[in-house]
Amino acid sequence: MAPIRITVSSEPHVQVARQAARALARTVGLDANAVECVTLAVSELATNLLRYAPGGEIVLDLAEGRRGRGVRIESRDGGPGIADLTLALRDGYSTGGGLGHGLPGVRRLMDDFEIESGPDGTLVRAHKWSA
Repeated sequence: MAPIRITVSSEPHVQVARQAARALARTVGLDANAVECVTLAVSELATNLLRYAPGGEIVLDLAEGRRGRGVRIESRDGGPGIADLTLALRDGYSTGGGLGHGLPGVRRLMDDFEIESGPDGTLVRAHKWSA
């Protein structure tokens, strides 16, 4: 199966990303709770792209690893980057007037979470495993 790529430049793209994430998580065999975790994480990441870096991309793919089968999520953009990652990963911090639960929430919802950010953009990688 080829990775699913969704460019996020308008609100309907967020919904497309959510639906694709839910379908992929079910295909992998994640339980209902894990399916919702993946769906919510993708929703948060896609909403962040729409808000801060329109034209960014969500990539969804099957993952195989030492922890079994799972879902790999990537959010990537060519935006200005996140000035302070430590602060951005703190609950309640927001530069866009939101609640500040987006990135910290994604980190809690997923089993693995990595983020890189610089002047050429931001890359978030996360996995949810079936076992």
